[in-house]
Amino acid sequence: MNDAVSNSARKLNGGQALAEMLRIANAGPMFGMGGFQLLPFYEAVRALGLKHFLINDERCGAFAADAYARVTNRPGVCDATLGPGATNLVTGLVESFNGGIPQVVLIGGANRDHAGKNMTQEARQTDILRPAVKEVIRIEAVKRVPELLRRAFAVATSGRPGPVVLEVPEDVCHGDYVFDAADFWIDPATLQAQARRTRPDPADVERAAAIISKAQRPLLLVGGGIHVSQAYEALQELAEDHAIPVAHTMSGKGAIACTHPLSAGLFGRYSRIANELIAASDALIVVGCKLGEIATRRFQLIPAGTPLIHIDVLPEELGRTTRADVALAGDARLALNDLAAALGDGTAARQKAYAEEVPARMAKWRAGAADRLKSSEKPINVGRLIDELNSVMPEDAILVADGGFAGHWGGLLFDTKRAGRHFIADRGLASIGYGVPGSMGAQIAAGRRRVVGLTGDGGFNMTIGELETARRAGTPFVLCVFNNAASGYVKALQHSMFGRGNYQSSDLVEMDYAAVTRAMGCRGIRVEDPDQIGAALREGLANTSSPTVLDVVVTRDPARMLPGVDARALTVEKGDRPV
Repeated sequence: MNDAVSNSARKLNGGQALAEMLRIANAGPMFGMGGFQLLPFYEAVRALGLKHFLINDERCGAFAADAYARVTNRPGVCDATLGPGATNLVTGLVESFNGGIPQVVLIGGANRDHAGKNMTQEARQTDILRPAVKEVIRIEAVKRVPELLRRAFAVATSGRPGPVVLEVPEDVCHGDYVFDAADFWIDPATLQAQARRTRPDPADVERAAAIISKAQRPLLLVGGGIHVSQAYEALQELAEDHAIPVAHTMSGKGAIACTHPLSAGLFGRYSRIANELIAASDALIVVGCKLGEIATRRFQLIPAGTPLIHIDVLPEELGRTTRADVALAGDARLALNDLAAALGDGTAARQKAYAEEVPARMAKWRAGAADRLKSSEKPINVGRLIDELNSVMPEDAILVADGGFAGHWGGLLFDTKRAGRHFIADRGLASIGYGVPGSMGAQIAAGRRRVVGLTGDGGFNMTIGELETARRAGTPFVLCVFNNAASGYVKALQHSMFGRGNYQSSDLVEMDYAAVTRAMGCRGIRVEDPDQIGAALREGLANTSSPTVLDVVVTRDPARMLPGVDARALTVEKGDRPV
């Protein structure tokens, strides 16, 4: 436990107590926009020298905190004022809630002496936020600030992590209380996910091991839970000792290096070779993955009758979308360690031929994808941009991908070069607009490591104001804007379903985003020739004085906007969507 902050009692207001607890917790930078209710907290943050960044939109504050938490596994911290500030957080908090990302969120509340009397900006904000977060805690007394902040960190980092909202009424934040030194402490075990790890039932582990030991073509399907658990070493040892290929979701990219010979790449809606391996597998081991719509091609990918072992920290997720023959409820790292122990000596030699299929299949896929990866077409093929990123980005760098097809292109084609969270995609809610604030939050967390973001022009339009925040925060990330003058994914779907030329409300005005960026005091580079991409990326990565935006003019053809297949070849049935 952390030591008490002093040896004597002292009077603090609620805002000071909040800031003191965050200092003790060594909380990361905060993102927010102040208001009267939380002003004592802001003053205490200033007095203590804590790092806090004013943002231009509260949703972006939540996105930035989310990205910071993904890089560090420590709770992101954001705040908002009463009413519109709090309600603006919803989209960002649902992203973290669905994605299992820890956050501690402070919102101002109305003065309790006057609540319910049409106070300025008053709203039923906790009713709105409650289904968007893991827990809402209302602080009813100044003296309970330390206790309830401890509770927020414990809830945010345990089980499946998630955001916790602390509502601080005006009179609590401004009110005083004489605290004892012993009131200020926090359990270090709750300051980072995965906190409070649990193991699966040993009998279930033995049943799972029996299935794997008999299998000739086992396959690991790994989701974002691998990053929360930081189970990289346990996963790689199991895979290598037993020659089990590893496929991943977009959130699970980096479970092992994409360049590892056992990496089968992305599975689900878009796939390199993994979907074929799933079809031929005789044992599927799912790790930290919810098996949702995209991962399962709308619940059609997992073959009926193939034995399936499902590891997840949240017991109620087991069997939710897909039958599990063995359900292992527990932390991914501990479950994988227990499974390896139950399997005993490795079987890699026995399954050598199967394991060798993976790099051979991957080489064949790369040859088939060369028309995208090495394309010289103009406007630029997004595949060529991702291939250049694979060549230029340092091994320890992080790629942040916005919602929409930025995430899908990156998820399919980007190669992480080592295990770890080197690819961040906001797949909890897949909201467009994550690119700028997500890159900012990731860059703050990553320090001197380089961060590159991917976003569409629609996503950039949504949050372009945060480029000012990023410049002020001194975050020199590189942002690649896919400039196709369209809401690309929507336009591609319209093309698939209704035919060429039948587009509605999916076109944007042609913009020179490099010029806009330069007007905001950042470096802007317009890229129209694919042979210029590498040099532009290197220039951006060399710039450490401001954010750099690469305005990349990509294909305007909606039949070529999706990454996995040519949209003209899709068959879309009424009521469904392309997979």
